[in-house]
Amino acid sequence: MNKKRVSQKKKKIMQLIADLIVFAVLVAVDQVTKYFAVLHLKGQDPMPLIPDVFELQYLENRGAAFGMLQNGKVFFVFAAIVMLTVIVFVLMKAPVSRKYRPWHVFLVMIAAGGIGNMIDRLRLDYVVDFLYFSLIDFPIFNVADIFVSVGTALFAVFILFFCKEEDLTFISLSIQKKNKVHEIK
Repeated sequence: MNKKRVSQKKKKIMQLIADLIVFAVLVAVDQVTKYFAVLHLKGQDPMPLIPDVFELQYLENRGAAFGMLQNGKVFFVFAAIVMLTVIVFVLMKAPVSRKYRPWHVFLVMIAAGGIGNMIDRLRLDYVVDFLYFSLIDFPIFNVADIFVSVGTALFAVFILFFCKEEDLTFISLSIQKKNKVHEIK
């Protein structure tokens, strides 16, 4: 291997290690906030932080976002595994370039939120929610939901407004190579 390839490989490994560290920190933040929600909010009246605007209120959510699809544990765990697999694939394939750093941040946020909620589903059979905007009667949510929502929104904006079509070719590169090899035979 030439030095440039070795250097690129080292940079890729360092980026993936950084992704893993950020992922672990985000999952830990989610789980710690849920632990404190159970410890201090379960069985208690809602705790207003900004009266009539925002409060902490304990909820055991057996559904998806906003309480949809109640008791769909197997579906949610399967969906989380598929999502994580796709994210890992994209992160592994993403070129080592400053241009792709936002991809790493947004995808790691999505993965951490999905796994944070999956941990709850596997451990408790429900997701602990505790953040509530009473002013607009927004459904109760948690830190993992914030990671998924913000990461997805930013990723969508980034893809739609800042990426060019050629920036996405790395995802289909291996499929194209296989098809070319197959066509040559």
